[in-house]
This record gives sequence, structure tokens and C-alpha cells, in this order.
Amino acid sequence: MSDILLSAQNVSKSYAMGKRSLEVLRRISLSVARGDFLALRGASGAGKSTLLHLFGGLDSPNSGEIHFAGRNLSQLSEQDVAILRNTKVGFIFQSYHLLPELDALENVCLPARMLRKPAHIAEKRGRELLARVGLGARMDHKPYELSGGEQQRVAIARALMNEPELILADEPTGNLDSHTGNEIVDLLVSLRAEKNTTLIIATHDAAVAARAPKVIQLVDGQIQ
Repeated sequence: MSDILLSAQNVSKSYAMGKRSLEVLRRISLSVARGDFLALRGASGAGKSTLLHLFGGLDSPNSGEIHFAGRNLSQLSEQDVAILRNTKVGFIFQSYHLLPELDALENVCLPARMLRKPAHIAEKRGRELLARVGLGARMDHKPYELSGGEQQRVAIARALMNEPELILADEPTGNLDSHTGNEIVDLLVSLRAEKNTTLIIATHDAAVAARAPKVIQLVDGQIQ
């Protein structure tokens, strides 16, 4: 089992909606090996984002267990889960989630600064990453000065800042035109191959899902 990076064991998740309970995930069991490239495909509301959030320690299941590198996330303290998120997981969101008051380089360096890495070391890696994603000339630009595709490239560089073992990309092409979206997927695939990083992409786009060697279909919170 040493090659298993991530696993969900009989995981269910629901949310209170007033007097009602909305069941989003239903008894999900899934294992992801180190170096896997997996696509989670499904319609809006199928549970893709929720499963990514559980995998990355952003949320907790109502029942079942999530294990990361053999560690049961529910048995870790909030501080330990936060450290795991920052050091082991890189998140890429559909809406980029860049801080508008910071320029591209400052946004990319945030995960390293949260670990209190020396500023010059963080900045050096940030510049290398931005150059790698094709933004070497745009480092001092604020998010509003960048196109959607450029903002997503900044978000990818930020996700890679602390050399994570796992990259979770939630609809990374959802706000982009098809040409730019293809470029973003090409970049993710290339970067993932360089380090053999585990990559999970949640998408409703069949063309994006087809890029992954493994595709999991979610329907109404269950694996089909």
C-alpha cells in the first residue's frame, strides 16, 4: 500500500440546507496512487468539487475516512491539516482566487511565506515558476492587469510553490475559452510529468477528462 497517496473509504458528505439535508457524496471509495493522473467527471452538482475539498483537507466527511500518505485526516489537528495542505497539496480553482492587491510574484510566493521561508528564497522560486508558465515578463502585474488565462497560470505557479505531492485542479478551464483552456491543460500535463506529481482534475468537459489516463464518473454523488 506504500504507493497509495490518497484514499477515500466509504465517504459520505451532506450539508444542512435550512430544515433539509443535501446529500452530496454517497459512500465513495477510491484510491489514488502516487504519480496518478485522474479526472473526476460529472455534471454540476455531482460532487466533484466536494470530493476535491475532502481530499485536500478543506472539508471533512460526515462519515468514512480520507487517508493522505497513510494518515487519517480526521485524526489530525486543525493545525496539522493546515500544514499538510500547505506543504503537500497544491490547489487550482476555476475562479483563480488571486489576491487583487498583490502582483503575480507576490501571489505565487504566498504559500512559501506562510511557511516562513526566507523572502529571497521564495522570490527566487516564484520567479522561476512564473518564467516556467510563460509569465516571466508579467511578474509585477496585478490580477486585474492579466487575462483569464494569465491569471490561471499564476494560480498554477502558486500551486507548485511548495513542491506539492498532489495537485487538485477544480474546473481549471471553466472560465476560459477553448483555446486558452487547452493551453492550460497542456501546461498542467507537462508540469505534472516533470515531477511525476499526482494530479486530479475535476471537470464537466469531456475533452479535458479525455487527457487523463484514468477517468472517474460521478453521478448524484456516487461513482458510476
